[in-house]
Amino acid sequence: MPVAYKIPESVLVVIYTPSLDVLLIKRADAPDYWQSVTGSKDTLNESYLQTASREVHEETGIDCRPGAALHAGLCDWGLENVYDIYPHWRWRYGPGVTRNTEHLFGLQVPLLLPVCLNPDEHTAYQWLPYREAAQQCSSASNAEAVLLLTHLALRGDSA
Repeated sequence: MPVAYKIPESVLVVIYTPSLDVLLIKRADAPDYWQSVTGSKDTLNESYLQTASREVHEETGIDCRPGAALHAGLCDWGLENVYDIYPHWRWRYGPGVTRNTEHLFGLQVPLLLPVCLNPDEHTAYQWLPYREAAQQCSSASNAEAVLLLTHLALRGDSA
């Protein structure tokens, strides 16, 4: 049976409230690694929007898929990060793949929602004010995305 490699195209979804509290989740496979929702496309034809709504639901239980009440809060920020895949995670990708393109989204939720984690992927979650969340993020690009919230809110693009 052929090996199914991850597609090096992913999403990062910053989930936040109107008061800019941000949800962070702790990875199960990396001690003390805190992040926003992330995940790769399942197929090359899957849109980034489909990937974002699927990953949010799979990782947190928050439903922002099309037709759900929270879908209107999912916003494509139109920004991408291209970064080197950490060497200890490259085995998940095809031979010679060393870089990933990550598309950024925000999901505004009305309040601090309860979260139902997938225990195979994450072991804990926390809601933090955005500055504290940015400091807690294990990835520099994730921290930058969290800090973009104030800029996007001022422009009116946060919802």
